[in-house]
Amino acid sequence: MKHIKITLVFLLIVSCTIMDRNKNIEFNQVLEDYFQESLYLYKINGTFQGDPRYNDSLPNFLSDEFVKKEELFYNKFLKKINSFDNSLLNEEDLLSKNVLKWECKMNLDRMKFPKDLMPVDQMWGFQLTMGQLASGMGAQPFNNFKDYKNWLVRIDGYLEWLKTARIKMQEGIKTGWVLPKSLIKKVLPQLKVMTNKDVENHLFYKPVLNLPELIEDDEKETLVNDYYDMVKNKIIPAYDDLFNFMSNEYFNSGRETSGYNSLNGGKEYYDYAIKYYTTTNLSPNEIHELGLNEVKRIRSEMINVKESVGFKGSLDDFFIHVRNLKELMPFNNPEQVIENFNSIHNRMLPYVNNLFELQPKTKFEVRRTESFREASAAAQYNPGSLDGTRPGIFYVPIPNVKQYNTYSDEDLFLHEAIPGHHYQISLQQENELLPSFRKDLWYSSYGEGWALYAESLGSELGLYKDPYQYFGMLSAEIHRAIRLVVDTGIHSKGWSREKAIEYSLNNEAESKESIISEIERYMANPGQALSYKIGQLKIQELRDNAKKVLGKKFDIKVFHRKILESGCIPLQLLEQKINNWVNSDKG
Repeated sequence: MKHIKITLVFLLIVSCTIMDRNKNIEFNQVLEDYFQESLYLYKINGTFQGDPRYNDSLPNFLSDEFVKKEELFYNKFLKKINSFDNSLLNEEDLLSKNVLKWECKMNLDRMKFPKDLMPVDQMWGFQLTMGQLASGMGAQPFNNFKDYKNWLVRIDGYLEWLKTARIKMQEGIKTGWVLPKSLIKKVLPQLKVMTNKDVENHLFYKPVLNLPELIEDDEKETLVNDYYDMVKNKIIPAYDDLFNFMSNEYFNSGRETSGYNSLNGGKEYYDYAIKYYTTTNLSPNEIHELGLNEVKRIRSEMINVKESVGFKGSLDDFFIHVRNLKELMPFNNPEQVIENFNSIHNRMLPYVNNLFELQPKTKFEVRRTESFREASAAAQYNPGSLDGTRPGIFYVPIPNVKQYNTYSDEDLFLHEAIPGHHYQISLQQENELLPSFRKDLWYSSYGEGWALYAESLGSELGLYKDPYQYFGMLSAEIHRAIRLVVDTGIHSKGWSREKAIEYSLNNEAESKESIISEIERYMANPGQALSYKIGQLKIQELRDNAKKVLGKKFDIKVFHRKILESGCIPLQLLEQKINNWVNSDKG
């Protein structure tokens, strides 16, 4: 009898184990199905990931039909993911479940607002993305005859989007969901250049100016004719139509107000935008006060640096002094700028192991920004390929080497390269335990928050010994703190564009032209600019709390591993993860 009982217990254990394993396989399949179906739904996302399957397709993201598909898609996977019992999932699977729930819920909430009535703006509009792809220098491949034909088909989809964009903006005129006049003014020149009748010098004609040699001569002739026809008879008329509409009817209906709080339902949208971009439940007032306090704190630290170098004037005078100090502009050729960043890399390398046990395998390079975009480009990081064959690249624009100022180079390297974006993104891509949909997932509050936090590690990494380099870090930080004040000021407190510009001018050393561009960026896309500082402060808060609770058991290398090992996740989930680790380790 005892033998039978033991056998039954054994069989029950085996049965449960098999059921759990099958459940796990089913769970992982749902995650993979979500990833594959999202690529099929959005199509263009695969192009940016290097997946060529849908390079000839472009859904009309603004159409009612597409929105219905989106709604069905997110509701389906929200229901599927909620069917799995949390108790049967390990820690990382539970995190994947919660991330997917976040994605589904936030996208469903997005559909409640008429943001699509303002589809064209000077910085975030889809027409800018298509312009980058049309140049032949972006993610859309132009390597063979089929690639060139794919783009022609995709253009037809884009033309449908342009038509619908106009229809949506006409609806926006009726409801008041229109751009401010100041932003419309910035869009018009971008559209006007696309109405250039000189086809062979048109941006959308550029791909056939560089036809690969492997394409046959008769195919080349076909492509040249097809692209000429596409630009002359499709693209130019479409942009003509949109330009005429936006410069007349739409401009005359443009808003005089700056913030979303002036729109019907705009307050609710801004609350949503804050949650979407910061992945927190902070209120506009909380963020505004946080920004004011951070600006005050950082200005005080800036004054200390000013006094430490013996400068006698005001802080504003010191800004000008730093910007024009000849000793900080020592280079004669662009190669010296690249060498300087490589030397920063070499100086910090001996200290990296003190802070990071988890480091990426993906290689890294510093390169000068390409000449065709250098004049207007900012420094940026381009991730390496998922398979590791292409290195991560830190691009540095050097439009005028004689005026290149080095005072923020150490800070910039930490943010864009190591241990900022290169570490975080490469580790996420290399993590074989992450499901596909999380490999390139991006939450600005985490990704930019990590990069801004990385800037604060300079002293621990053997940098910032020069007070001017430390001042460069403070300058970058106060710029992000100012964003908390002006973004919430514009969209929740009724600040005008001019008031926001004045506040920025009074608290940082950026040029007036640069500040105007920044303020108009915040006007066009509420909440996005909040993510940097909110993310940095949350990571710093988690570090301070872990250090306090763990005491002598706190290990900075373990803390950084815990922050980085799961890739980009919402801050709410990151906080849960770190707190669970701290509480389990404190005993």
